[in-house]
Amino acid sequence: METPIERIRLSQTAKDQLLKLKRNTKIDQWNILCRWAFCRSLAEPTIPSPVPIPQDSNVEMTWRVFGGEMSDILLLALKQRCYNDNLGTDKEILVTQFRLHLHRGIAYLAGDLNIKKIEDLIEVAIKKI
Repeated sequence: METPIERIRLSQTAKDQLLKLKRNTKIDQWNILCRWAFCRSLAEPTIPSPVPIPQDSNVEMTWRVFGGEMSDILLLALKQRCYNDNLGTDKEILVTQFRLHLHRGIAYLAGDLNIKKIEDLIEVAIKKI
C-alpha cells in the first residue's frame, strides 16, 4: 500500500518523553514505542489539538520503519480515524493528523504515572479508555 507519509521526525520534547518510556519499559526501539503511542492517541475519542509541532530532534524514521509489518494496518486505521472525524483523507490531512496523533500519544504515555514497566504499558492497552 502506498503511503502519503514518507518520513517522520519527532520533536525534541517527544524524544525526551520516549527516552523516559524506554527507561521504564525497557523497549529499546523508537518505532515500537511510537506505534504504541500512535494507537494510544487513536483510542481517544477527541481530535488532537491542531498545535504546531517542531521537527527539532534527531529521531527520524521512515513510515515502513515506523509501522513495520503493521504499516498498512496503521495507515488504514489513520485513514478511518480521519474519515470518522470528518477531516477527509487527502495527503496533507493524513500527514498532519498522523503527526498530531503520534505526538499526543507519546505525551499521554510519558505522562502516565502508572507506566513504570512494560507490563504497565500492556495494562494500558487492554483497558478501556
